[in-house]
Amino acid sequence: MANNNRKLVPEARAALDKFKYEVASEVGVNLKQGYNGDITARQAGQIGGNMVKKMIQQVEQSMIGR
Repeated sequence: MANNNRKLVPEARAALDKFKYEVASEVGVNLKQGYNGDITARQAGQIGGNMVKKMIQQVEQSMIGR
C-alpha cells in the first residue's frame, strides 16, 4: 500500500508542526520534540480533530470575506 501522506507544499511542514504544538497546548496535551508514542489515541485524536476544526473555521472565514 502506497503512503499518500506527502505534503503538497513541503515548506508548510514547519507551520503545521507549530500549529500542532499550539493545538496540543490548548487541549492540555504535553507534546515534546520528536517521538510522542506515550500519548494516548484519545489525546492524538483531540489534537488532530481540533487542528481540522480550526482549519475549517479559517477557510469558512476566508470564504465569508470574499
